[in-house]
Amino acid sequence: MSGSVNKVILVGRLGRDPEVKYTPSGAPVAKFSVATDEAFKDRSGEQQKRTEWHNIVAWNKLAEICGQYLTKGKQVYIEGSIRSRQWEDQSGNKRTSYEIIASRMQMLGSRADNERAGAAPSPMPERTSAPTAEHASFDRPPASEPPAEPPEITDEDVPF
Repeated sequence: MSGSVNKVILVGRLGRDPEVKYTPSGAPVAKFSVATDEAFKDRSGEQQKRTEWHNIVAWNKLAEICGQYLTKGKQVYIEGSIRSRQWEDQSGNKRTSYEIIASRMQMLGSRADNERAGAAPSPMPERTSAPTAEHASFDRPPASEPPAEPPEITDEDVPF
């Protein structure tokens, strides 16, 4: 083991429908946001709620699955790694954004939850528990297929 780990696990709701585009080489890439909520008591003892928004990027087969089955408001489990991107804004200031590169996705919640969120009932079976290894269709492709993410991605490769 290399002595370091970059692993992120999120359970939250989609803030928008996934946007699926294709790189010039034809690789599908899906982008969407997931909201997670944290409840806590402030110094005065009042209950507070903080929402954190996470930008999610999925590649290849996982991108296609996300684009086909995920909709705004749907509860999902996302597993992946965090990546930073740096760029200069219009004023020449250096900016950094963080994205979760998804390696696994599992739809959560009941069909009734999804219908209330405005989504059509999903034709795929759903679980209310955390994903298990039996959901291989949502995992990275086997080693014989291309990696779930191109090895080196530049801003020119991403069609967003």
